[in-house]
Amino acid sequence: MREAPMQAIADLETLLARMQPVLNPGRYAFVALPSGCMLDPALVVASIREPEGLSVICTEHVARDMDLPIAFIASWITLAVHSDLAAVGLTAAFSSALARAGVSCNVVAGVHHDHLFVPVEQTLQAMEVLHGL
Repeated sequence: MREAPMQAIADLETLLARMQPVLNPGRYAFVALPSGCMLDPALVVASIREPEGLSVICTEHVARDMDLPIAFIASWITLAVHSDLAAVGLTAAFSSALARAGVSCNVVAGVHHDHLFVPVEQTLQAMEVLHGL
């Protein structure tokens, strides 16, 4: 028998109180796939179709092995709290805190968690800011 899915949290105070930033191992590359380039979906962390083409996030290793044009190298932080996709204020709270610390942040929302991609050289600073929330 399957376990009932964890209830998504919408209340901002509860989200911030329960949020645990988890640093995923590795380095991740943002790339715009060249026309006609195929990438095994199992190697894609996230993707979005834009008018200019398919943008993907994959490991830096995959991007370099495939000689893909890397636009940005990042660390991947997952906020380990089941945030409701309709929750108001969570992105503003962590992005404002990171901005005050001078850390850029690219956010991808999954069904269960928010995922932050920050400059590799600012990873520890970003983790400290997020733990401070």
